[in-house]
Amino acid sequence: MNTDALQDYLYQHIPLTRAMQVEVLEAEPAGVRLAAPLGPNINHHDTVFGGSACAVAVLSAWALLHVRLQALDLDGRVVIHANTMRYDRPISGTFTAVTLPPEPAAWDRFMRTLERRRRARITLTAELFYDGRKAGEMSGEFVAMNPGTEREPT
Repeated sequence: MNTDALQDYLYQHIPLTRAMQVEVLEAEPAGVRLAAPLGPNINHHDTVFGGSACAVAVLSAWALLHVRLQALDLDGRVVIHANTMRYDRPISGTFTAVTLPPEPAAWDRFMRTLERRRRARITLTAELFYDGRKAGEMSGEFVAMNPGTEREPT
């Protein structure tokens, strides 16, 4: 999946990404990098609204898992189960969210579980950057379910 394909997918299936003007800068199994401008994500302090920052971070991690599964021709559903967000400093302009792959052992465990049980959980971390410096970090647990799985994660 390339940047244009992921951008189109997000805008079509997650309309909030269009309103937030999220831009896909990188979409590879080795990492996903998204950007969003201040304008549509601004708060009353003229900085990025925390909810927008968190949404872009979650989206980056979700997109990495989506891209990695697509690269393996696995078209399961991916949902977030839980997350924590840390805000290190205010963001007053365009910012990026970067998610790198999990450790190989964690990925292997995830894939074995997905193959065996048709659903698996994995923790991913997205870092926010503004003006060349880290501005925050999100850690999230994501669940992937193969097609045909009927139950939601518990």
